[in-house]
Amino acid sequence: MKRHLEWLLTRNYSVESIRLKEGYLRQFIQWCDERGVGRPQEVTRAVLERYQRHLYLYRKKDGQPLSGYAQHQRLTPIRVWFRWLVRQHRILSNPAADLEMPRIEQRLPRHILSVPEAEQILAVPDVTSAMGLRDRAILETLYSTGIRRLELVSLEVHDIDHERGTLMVREGKGKRDRMVPVGDRALAWIRKYLDEVRPQLMLGDDNPALFLSIQGEAIGATPLGHLVREYIRRSGLQKSGACHLFRHTMATLMLENGADVRFVQAMLGHADLKTTQVYTHVAIRALKEIHTATHPARLERAGETTEQKVTRLRQHEYIESSRRLFGMAESRKPSVTDAPDDTAVDGDAPCLNSSVPVGPKEK
Repeated sequence: MKRHLEWLLTRNYSVESIRLKEGYLRQFIQWCDERGVGRPQEVTRAVLERYQRHLYLYRKKDGQPLSGYAQHQRLTPIRVWFRWLVRQHRILSNPAADLEMPRIEQRLPRHILSVPEAEQILAVPDVTSAMGLRDRAILETLYSTGIRRLELVSLEVHDIDHERGTLMVREGKGKRDRMVPVGDRALAWIRKYLDEVRPQLMLGDDNPALFLSIQGEAIGATPLGHLVREYIRRSGLQKSGACHLFRHTMATLMLENGADVRFVQAMLGHADLKTTQVYTHVAIRALKEIHTATHPARLERAGETTEQKVTRLRQHEYIESSRRLFGMAESRKPSVTDAPDDTAVDGDAPCLNSSVPVGPKEK
């Protein structure tokens, strides 16, 4: 297994990704050892199917089963490992070649903060203390940019461009760099932290990390998660989560306020637009307004009439909202030209969605 992990490292996999794969492989190897399977050559398709059933029946500390995504995440490193063993001629056949993987659910984020709720959490740190001011800068950065936890702990001082109002994420998920805009308020808190707190936390001049711990080192990912979760708990909100809660909130609020889904995709660093489109189903405000205005089972509203509201919602705002909600680009209308039919190339099939009838070709 160690040689396989070294091979992944030479293929430029991130250290965090290799660490997770190693943990899942060790769980599988320990499970096999407990059942008398001590060598990779002894693993068969039936053994893998038993382990897959073990993951399906496994229960976490809170009594909940592993999701389809979690099961898939634990089985994928095993498939990669056995494929590598075959290529290295360490085993004759790959028992995981035809292993059917569990389906991954299309689940929505469990909790999303409203603007007042987000402000309530941001107000919890005691900004009169050094650590409280640092924590407020951290929360403001998470809320403004929506970056991941590991991306925040990897930030360095020179990654913040105060003049342009941007933040550089270096080697984010998938080892992709991206430039992210930062709001003026978050920049102001970062500047205040840099001027008043960070010099007190530094133990030397050679640490480039932006957010430092009380020991003078870069704050770790696990302590950061505990820190944010504690502030959410102390806010009194009946919602759970940590750093990713601000990521969900930022994406949802931007979509509800009219941001195009592709701009949100660029901010979040998603390689696939489908991943970002999950948030379009959470951004429900525009659909709620349309439902309230058009569904017959409603209470009468004073002021604007129903007809006026329907007319307003069916204009440009309605089109943009529908595009964000369902992830569908507005269909392009076919262009009708005055060119004669005999300009078509021989063998070309007529366009099925064209509104121009295609007749027989003139000789």
